[in-house]
Parts: sequence; C-alpha cells; structure tokens
Amino acid sequence: MKTPFLFPNAFKPVGWILFVPAFLLSVSISVFNIHTEDYLVCRVFAFANENFLGSVTNSFSFIENSIVDELCLLCLIVGGIFVCFSRLKNEDEFISKIRYESLVWATYCNYGIVLFLTFFIYGTPFLNVLFYNTFTLILFFIIRFHYKLYQLRKVSENEE
Repeated sequence: MKTPFLFPNAFKPVGWILFVPAFLLSVSISVFNIHTEDYLVCRVFAFANENFLGSVTNSFSFIENSIVDELCLLCLIVGGIFVCFSRLKNEDEFISKIRYESLVWATYCNYGIVLFLTFFIYGTPFLNVLFYNTFTLILFFIIRFHYKLYQLRKVSENEE
C-alpha cells in the first residue's frame, strides 16, 4: 500500500533513540525537580525573555540560556514523530486502519484530559499541563498503536 505521508521504516529506530532518553530525562527533571539552569548554557536568540518577576526584557536579542529543556523537547517531538509515522515493514490497509484509529483515540484522550485539567488546575501548575500536552498526544498514540499491533500479532500467532 502506498502511504506517501509516512517516513521510511529506517526512521523508526532513530525515533526510539531520540524519544526514549529524552522522555526519561524529562520525567526525571520533572519528578525530581532538577534545576537545569546551569547545564548547557549557550548564547541564543530570543524573541522575548522574561525575568523572574514576569516582566519581559531583552526582546529580539541574544541572551545566555540553558538549552536542556529545548533539546529534550526537540528530541521528544522529533523522535516521537519518527516513531509514530514511520512505515512498518509490512504496512497494509489494516495497519493503516489501526494507525488512523490510534491517532483519533490518542487525540480524544489527550484533549479530553487537557479539558478536564483546565477546570481543576490553575496558575503556574497549569503551565506544566501545557508543557506535557506538547508530547502526550504522541505518547498516547505510540502506546495505543503498539498495543494494537501486539494484539494483532498475538491473534495471528494463535490462529497458526
């Protein structure tokens, strides 16, 4: 089956190599409240920069900033997209159907959770909800899609 919007199968291992360490690092930073401000500090261009009091300073200028969080998010998103949208070796219509249903399911779950949390989490903690929302859709899709593939393989093995 021709699926022009999918990456070649070779992108999937690269996606896992990017996604898994970035996911583990992001969860570790969040759970253990690790401060990353002193690691990988680089001079970067900022459209806007905010000081600790919330006032915007240094718009459209170069600033010193830790890029750990940006690199984690980059690896999470790029790796996740490679894992989600890399063609399987045996991609057929049924796999495409599973892929489509998993994407719809992940979208409903993701935005259902975001809508629910919108009414119960306020202030600065809500920024964490928005941060996690950047990759939870990908995470939900990966979990659902690979679970459905596992179920399909299990049924196929039982029929043999």
